[in-house]
Amino acid sequence: MPQRTPDCHVQRPTAPETSANVPHRDGTQCLPVPPAHQWLHATTGRIATCPHSWMQAVHWVHGSGHYTPQRTGGPRAMNTTTLAVAQEISALKECRPSVDYLARKLKVSVRTVKYHLGMLREAGLLVYRSKGTRIRGGGNQASVFERTIPHAFDHALGIRTTGEGVQRRPVGAAPEHRTLLGKLAKKAARKVRRPHRRTPLSGGTRCTPMQVGTSGTSSAAGTHSPPESKLASGETKSPTPKSSKRGPRTLNKVGRRYQLARQLIETVPWLRSASVPRIAWIVRHVADEGWTALEVQAIAEMDRPIQPGEARRPSGMLANRLGQRHLLFTTAARRQTAVEAWQDSRVQEQARHAETGYGDLGEGPKSPAARRAMDEAFAAIQARLTPVVEEPVDLMPVALEDLSREEIIAARLDGMKNPEAVLSAIGLLGERDARRLYTNRLVDQTLALEAINARRDTFAPAF
Repeated sequence: MPQRTPDCHVQRPTAPETSANVPHRDGTQCLPVPPAHQWLHATTGRIATCPHSWMQAVHWVHGSGHYTPQRTGGPRAMNTTTLAVAQEISALKECRPSVDYLARKLKVSVRTVKYHLGMLREAGLLVYRSKGTRIRGGGNQASVFERTIPHAFDHALGIRTTGEGVQRRPVGAAPEHRTLLGKLAKKAARKVRRPHRRTPLSGGTRCTPMQVGTSGTSSAAGTHSPPESKLASGETKSPTPKSSKRGPRTLNKVGRRYQLARQLIETVPWLRSASVPRIAWIVRHVADEGWTALEVQAIAEMDRPIQPGEARRPSGMLANRLGQRHLLFTTAARRQTAVEAWQDSRVQEQARHAETGYGDLGEGPKSPAARRAMDEAFAAIQARLTPVVEEPVDLMPVALEDLSREEIIAARLDGMKNPEAVLSAIGLLGERDARRLYTNRLVDQTLALEAINARRDTFAPAF
């Protein structure tokens, strides 16, 4: 019964020998290899022992320049795509590469894969073991190749082999070519990467989901853009501008602790030399409960105020003063009460009075103009505080409980007009009762004015 298709082993073609493909006298074969010698039974090369040694031969043919394609179409020389195709072939357990598989793996066309497979065969790196078939209406069979190393490679690098035919095995190499073999081994171990395409696949327009064709002409080629007066309201600004949703940053728990630590270091005098991370760790409990820097300072100094030079280790002093007080002042009302008591305490008032620096003005200005300006300012303050009504001051001590509300109001008005009455009350009743009668604010102003007058008398020029 005659077969419908010919055998997969085609008959050996008989091509006339030319000067380009005639074997050398020593048995080596010139590159490129003619089609008649691209079969396993006709090749002069040897079967590669491993994929690595085969890739060495591929890189040698690629870089030596001994091979030039004979066909007119396709690539003019081996390139990175050829190396990528060879790399994929070397990874196959059975050298039976499918053209569609290689095209899909390398993202190239089927014709490109066929071009580079043909160059590998012409270079003597691939030979047919059996050629594939194309049966209409049936399953196609891929060609089975054998990875071979051409005899030109062994001859050029001085590789000695043992055995006969395609089963030869390398047993040594010439010493002068071992450096080149090492370089080829490094190239074979390195993965080949094809360069990215810089130009688009086609010069026309791309297809879009809106049913736009790929032709270069547009259906709207004869239309023009409408004037701006016809667009919406014609205004330059959009009637519905974009609103930025970006607002102030919200601090998390750790950020709130560091914020409170920085505020304490800036406002509390005896914490100026402290470390921000250490203070943030100490105030972690109060910061989580929403305490302010003023509340922390008031509760830390509620027993006794701390002078700036007193705290040798500010962080330790703060940790000792706070302790477990965050468990006592659990509400904002309790903390506000503690702040008010700290602000109204007599000890805190004296501390704030000492911080104003009225008693430590230094040596005063050295410039005569500055001295005259300071004297004029002191004279203006003294003239403003000069009593308007000169009445004898009652220096007899009285009990504050015996005074009526009207008498206390009259005494405070008199003290605002005549600071000498306040000084006299301090001398007769004492500072505590004088503050009860004239208020802390009026007593502090009188004492400050007295310190200024004393300093001015001290620095007054003597003529």
